Amino acid sequence: MVNPYIGHESQLCGVEEVRLVGGKGDGMRLLQIRNAAGLQMSVSADRCADISRLIFKGDNMGYFSPNGYVAPAYYDEPGAGFLKSFTAGFLTTCGLTAVGSPCTDEGEDLPLHGTIGNTPCERIWWDEDDKNIYIHAIVNDSGIFARKFYMKRTITVSKEEGKFTITDTVDNQGDSASPVMLLYHMNMGYPLLSENSLVEIPSVSVKPRNDHAAKDLSTWHKMLPPTPGFEEQCYFHSFENEGKASIYNPDIHKGLTISFDPHSLDHFTEWKMMGYRDYVLGLEPGNCHPDGRDVMRKEGKLKFLQPGEAVTYEVTVTLYEK
Repeated sequence: MVNPYIGHESQLCGVEEVRLVGGKGDGMRLLQIRNAAGLQMSVSADRCADISRLIFKGDNMGYFSPNGYVAPAYYDEPGAGFLKSFTAGFLTTCGLTAVGSPCTDEGEDLPLHGTIGNTPCERIWWDEDDKNIYIHAIVNDSGIFARKFYMKRTITVSKEEGKFTITDTVDNQGDSASPVMLLYHMNMGYPLLSENSLVEIPSVSVKPRNDHAAKDLSTWHKMLPPTPGFEEQCYFHSFENEGKASIYNPDIHKGLTISFDPHSLDHFTEWKMMGYRDYVLGLEPGNCHPDGRDVMRKEGKLKFLQPGEAVTYEVTVTLYEK
């Protein structure tokens, strides 16, 4: 419907395509989305259609690492090379056949968090209707003599609410079964994140990743000010019928809630990193935990896609002010 009050539809909301100039992000293509509820986000066409920036009514929601924007050409795959190009942003996708610690699994050397988050989209486009903006992307995670995975991502952004949904379908187009691992590495940052932030994860159980995390198990939900020399702590949460995690900061009167199906995304990792400038809280739904594919296999929790099989995952983020 034509709105007689505006000259161009982008006056209220829309998508603009830009390219970065300079630094390690030079040439990267971004889709910048803006809606009428004060939600702004940047989607990286050269990084798996991940969400680098997320802003709500003028306040930053995500964490941007000291690396800044890093183009895929700078990605260093072996071991923990991922960290050199880990922009973080609000969302970095990890997978599709490896998540978590570098390891060797059945003779295959696997890097930290897999390679999908450093893979450019084969195609990316957008459209809209009266209620939503839709970002569509195809990501090719295939190789010769290797897996043949394709991921179709759709990010549905409400035009009138602070709400968006990420829907991913992973399709095995190869001729053999392959492990499928996916983690939505969602990263909360200042000013949403501070020592005053209230974190709620209504899980039925919480388990520390290691002895270091176990020491502070009773305060997993308490945030700290930036602490020099802080060692990361991870907690694994389990849910029954509803997967949900929220963070709210009364200092800015804003928060967000992450919702997901705990049957398909049956693992949830809280990454508590209260370091100096490395100050981030990860709220991370996934179909696996981040201890590596070899550990998932040993535990009997590793999932597979058969030839011609596809699986769909979905996460919704709702931003609010109160």
